[in-house]
Amino acid sequence: MSTDTEKHRALLGALRDAQGKGDGSFEKAVTAAFEHVFEHLGRLNDHVSPGGPDGGDRHLQPGESPTLR
Repeated sequence: MSTDTEKHRALLGALRDAQGKGDGSFEKAVTAAFEHVFEHLGRLNDHVSPGGPDGGDRHLQPGESPTLR
C-alpha cells in the first residue's frame, strides 16, 4: 500500500475517532486533513501549471495578487 494511501486512512481514522469528543481533537484532525489536501493541490498545480522552463506565467508567491505580476 502506498504511503499516501496510508496517510489518507490515518487522517480519516483520526476524524472518525475524534468526532464528538469535545476535547479539540476533532479540530486538530480537520486541520491535518486540510493541510494534506492543500499539499495535494499544490502538487497538482505544479503538475498542470504552464509556468517554468517551458514558458507561461510563473507561480504566484503567497499573498501575491495575479493582477500585480
